[in-house]
Amino acid sequence: MTGAAYGEQVARVRSEVAALHHELVRYGLVAWTAGNISERVPGTDFFIIKPSGVGYGELTPASLILCDLAGRPVPGTSGTGLAPSSDTAAHAYVYRHMSGVGGVVHTHSPYATAWAARGEPVPCVLTAMADEFGGDIPVGPFAVIGDDSIGRGIVSTLAGHRSRAVLMRNHGPFTIGRNARDAVKAAVMLEDVARTVHLSRQLGEPAPIDPGAIDTLFHRYQNVYGQPGAPAASPAAASPAPSPLTPATGTPSTPGVQ
Repeated sequence: MTGAAYGEQVARVRSEVAALHHELVRYGLVAWTAGNISERVPGTDFFIIKPSGVGYGELTPASLILCDLAGRPVPGTSGTGLAPSSDTAAHAYVYRHMSGVGGVVHTHSPYATAWAARGEPVPCVLTAMADEFGGDIPVGPFAVIGDDSIGRGIVSTLAGHRSRAVLMRNHGPFTIGRNARDAVKAAVMLEDVARTVHLSRQLGEPAPIDPGAIDTLFHRYQNVYGQPGAPAASPAAASPAPSPLTPATGTPSTPGVQ
């Protein structure tokens, strides 16, 4: 990748990630400064992430922080006067160990976070869940914030699931995708189904969906749904295997940073 092409990629990702943070507010998935989005810069060993404690109304492309895959801000780049998100180490761990992931989102959306507080998976009792997540939404282990413990929990939990969402116990949801927009979509859909399943339980026990039907629905949505030639709905689209994302083998580094 040439220096000019690299610069264009970084600028594009900055703009996209800044805009997507406002989608979290629009869909009611965050409060105050909580939550964060990151996206890997394609073809590089870098990602863009939200700065810590900065309000959503104050975010601009230039205020976002470029980090390497160890979670370290790249010196001399836009935004490095600010500290990166407290979840940066978790995002970096996911990128290092899940090569199909290009975007990571963390929210404190009310219903999904309520399930996380209970330490209870959201059962797959809706066709929308089968379509989007391929089964239950799993619960990851409790982990302290600040190091890569959360990232380890995300990776180990999702390794046995088709789900692009995990409920980190006593903390909240994290979602992954082929890019940040895909991960934001997963976060929006997660909150929607978490709310609906909760409401259903107020009426009685939700009816389960047969595992074979879940497989059929997931395959249809990932491979048939939408317009011909449109991007796949998730990194799982190419395969119905339990884990949609594979261990990372590293991405090519890029000379020059921005």
